[in-house]
Amino acid sequence: MARNKNPEETVNKILDVASRLFMEKGYEYTSIQEIIDQLGGLSKGAIYHHFKSKEDILVAVTDRITGESNRMLAKIRDRKDLNGKEKLKTIFKESVLRLELNEVFATAPNLHNNSKLLCSILYDTLEDVAPNYILPIIKQGITDGSIQTDYPEALAELIIFVANVWMNPMIFDNTAAENYNKFIVFQQMMRGFGLDIVDEEILNRLQELTSIYQSKK
Repeated sequence: MARNKNPEETVNKILDVASRLFMEKGYEYTSIQEIIDQLGGLSKGAIYHHFKSKEDILVAVTDRITGESNRMLAKIRDRKDLNGKEKLKTIFKESVLRLELNEVFATAPNLHNNSKLLCSILYDTLEDVAPNYILPIIKQGITDGSIQTDYPEALAELIIFVANVWMNPMIFDNTAAENYNKFIVFQQMMRGFGLDIVDEEILNRLQELTSIYQSKK
């Protein structure tokens, strides 16, 4: 088949296939040739025209995964009608209540067996999400009086790392009860910082998503 004349369509096709294979087999066990074999006639040259390596494809896949979430974070961060504490609570609610997460958790891989993808997500969490989305909200909260901390950078990293990594059932093979205990500890930890931002609705939704993920095992 001739190379697709629409570069964006070609890139999306490559990322669709690569993302599915990375999820199913793991990044380390997916070869460039396997991606090519499922591209419906696109050549190796078509891939290397857009991506220099398999690692470049991984970066693009990760950007895709985090892109929609980061757009939501930016929208909340930039709202003028909420104080810092209210923004943090809104982020948690909107992050976990999205219905499309049901499908994500139903098909998601076990990330501790997918180390390259996990490292990429960890890097994005600490090097992008914490400083660019959570930290500005905490600094606003300090200014408006809704958040009290002398260490805004560390608090931003702690919140997003615990929420995205420590409580993530895709990373740790915990039972439903063990995961629920983590959610309760997170709720208590936030209250210790004066941030009552994790309510029963969020706790119940987190438990629901954990059950969806574990049901596919």
